[in-house]
Amino acid sequence: MVEVSQRFKELRKKHKLTQKDVAEFLGITESGYGYYEQGRNEPSIEILKRLSKKYDVSIDYITGETDNPNSNSSKVNEDFDALYEINILLKKYGIEQSGFFDIEKWKAMGPDGIKQLESYFQFIVEQAERMEKEEQQD
Repeated sequence: MVEVSQRFKELRKKHKLTQKDVAEFLGITESGYGYYEQGRNEPSIEILKRLSKKYDVSIDYITGETDNPNSNSSKVNEDFDALYEINILLKKYGIEQSGFFDIEKWKAMGPDGIKQLESYFQFIVEQAERMEKEEQQD
């Protein structure tokens, strides 16, 4: 898991900023910010929120909970668009061009293909139920 100090340094460099630039943005001393990057001090929630907005990444990304800059690992936030994310995955895996949603191709599936499709659907339903259970426990 990536440390907060590593993410701070990585994001600052990615945006071509100095420690002084970030410290000024946060309204703290340069050495105060430097301690965050050295792992000597832990940032407050307010600091995490401000840098999350500045760098346009999630707090979960900054804290190393996820490697996806725009993902919240703990809860789905109001800005999350599941259909948009699904469309990205469809494009990533070439499914939108494979005729996956072509009903005529589905009609041509044999028994083995149908069994495989059922196992995929079952997996999806089980995952959704597991996530719902976890959310209810939180």
